[in-house]
Amino acid sequence: MTNTNLFDLSGKIALVTGASRGIGESIAKTLAAYGAHVIVSSRKVESCEAVVAAIREEGGSAEALACHIGEMAQIEALFSAIENKHGRLDILVNNAATNPYFGHILETDVSSFQKTVDVNIRGYFFASVNGAKLMKKNGGGSIINVASVNGVIPGDMQGIYSITKAAVISMTHAFAKECAQAGVRVNALLPGATDTKFAAALVQNPAVLNRMMPHVPMRRVAQPDEMAGAVLYLASNAASYTTGTCINVDGGYLLG
Repeated sequence: MTNTNLFDLSGKIALVTGASRGIGESIAKTLAAYGAHVIVSSRKVESCEAVVAAIREEGGSAEALACHIGEMAQIEALFSAIENKHGRLDILVNNAATNPYFGHILETDVSSFQKTVDVNIRGYFFASVNGAKLMKKNGGGSIINVASVNGVIPGDMQGIYSITKAAVISMTHAFAKECAQAGVRVNALLPGATDTKFAAALVQNPAVLNRMMPHVPMRRVAQPDEMAGAVLYLASNAASYTTGTCINVDGGYLLG
């Protein structure tokens, strides 16, 4: 009988970076729940192992591989390990990101600038290069970049972060255009304000939150689990003719 579940990921190998907590953790758990074998990755393998244990407790399949996405040697090692063990990669979720500086753009120091660029642009770019090459060998796959609404409308006091997320949106379009013939689809998720440790400077700051909420029609911040459904769609056969698109999951923020 033909499988009528468009979201079935059985037999797929998925890599989620920055998956030890927050949005990445929710994405990893969701992909596993729909049948994928999920490689949970972040800088600290111990944190990844906790997510892997939770996935296995629910009957899913997962493993942990450490990688600092801001380090080129670690990116190469990560994808080499995946190829050596699995011989393929079907889904890549570029989620690991950094935002070390919260303040006026004119006060951005070089160190914070470089770290943000290295992780959010260079890391996404070369993870995508390595991932797409591996997908191409096996007939295709799906790359999902976690960008941000800040890539469309720069966030207050988040200048360089917003700039890198705008680059991720452009990167998504560029990879989608050049990788389509290889069967590799490339799309992006644009989260709005989400209640994570990463976004604590925003969602746990009443002054910032009070300025933000009038611009969000749903009048609340998101929970990490609310981001995972869009990624599931983009990773699955339900999105087989979808590439180069950005899905806003922002409570209506970008409606203006």
